[in-house]
Amino acid sequence: MVAVGAFAGFTYWQQFRGAGPAILPPGDDIGEIIDETPPEGQNNTDFPLKLPDGFSISVFAKDLPGARVMAFDGFGNMWVSQTSEGKISLLEVEDGKVTKQYPILQDLRRPHGLAFHPQQPFTLYFAEEDSVSKIPVYSDAPSQKLFDLPAGGGHFTRTILFAPDGRLLTSVGSSCNVCHEEDWRRASVLVSDDEGKNLKTFARGLRNAVFMATNYVTGDVWVTEMGRDNLGDDIPPDEINILQEEGNFGWPICYGKNIHDTNFDKNTYIRAPCEEQFGEIPSHVDLQAHSAPLGLAFVPEEGWPEEYWYDLLVAFHGSWNRSEPTGYKIARIKLDAQGNYEGQEDFITGWLQGNQALGRPVDILVQPGGVMYISDDKAGLIYRVTL
Repeated sequence: MVAVGAFAGFTYWQQFRGAGPAILPPGDDIGEIIDETPPEGQNNTDFPLKLPDGFSISVFAKDLPGARVMAFDGFGNMWVSQTSEGKISLLEVEDGKVTKQYPILQDLRRPHGLAFHPQQPFTLYFAEEDSVSKIPVYSDAPSQKLFDLPAGGGHFTRTILFAPDGRLLTSVGSSCNVCHEEDWRRASVLVSDDEGKNLKTFARGLRNAVFMATNYVTGDVWVTEMGRDNLGDDIPPDEINILQEEGNFGWPICYGKNIHDTNFDKNTYIRAPCEEQFGEIPSHVDLQAHSAPLGLAFVPEEGWPEEYWYDLLVAFHGSWNRSEPTGYKIARIKLDAQGNYEGQEDFITGWLQGNQALGRPVDILVQPGGVMYISDDKAGLIYRVTL
């Protein structure tokens, strides 16, 4: 019993000793700090959040615990999923400010993904853990379930996106840390028409592609991808991938640049596994392991400095099982116009304060005119960043 207890204690220490920022309450109210700080003071040494020169941050909305995915409707109002609260809220916006906010859909099962139909800007599609539905907003009409999804297991967030061809993409994470799935819908991105018909696999081998975004130059859909746990602080990398229809991104036996996960996969092969020539697609960009990359958004040309054009901004939600915490920031992935990787650097930091976190960024919406919105499920805020 002593040996078992010692092993359990070592495992806990090894895997969870850096979990404090993820699970402990914030030491300060970042919303109050921002509200009390003039924009010109946001780059001083006392202000916790550090932004590039010329950018400022404000609180766009507060009192939104569990705020995750954001979407704007045809009126310019914002809708926010509050996954942990089981609801989707409406934020009425006038002259760039929230005038009213209240829940519209409640008692949902871990709602996450939101998307408005490209040709119907008042038809909201939303993903719960076990289904995808749609509803006409600003009406009394009920929601309509389009299709069911597998529930339970380790990953419950479901994200949706309308691809450039009008089809609906739905991301479904794995049921486990690392395993061979029995349900074909797991660890994949699914595709259907806008009525939820003809549901099938679009891309597979994606452990947990939590967020998706369309590259406005190439039309490709990019995803953030969380690597598996229990291989140490720095492997495997988290990833950014570019989806390919019928593509296999390697999980559970491959990670990163087609590295074979021999810790899990003990099989003997006639040909070496995890090679692109045999079909497994390597990551496009490797990220720091356990950063938990979530929302991603491409920077448009209109109203943004030319040095940021085509770049990708990514929200690192932050680690929970790394000995030294990492993430809790917005990163800038430098790209050329064709999406080729040119490096990465921090864009906003400061949510991580020692063994506590003031917040955890989740989703990002970038708009023309040098404006972006960031949701924070720990602080219950929506931030607005401007030039």
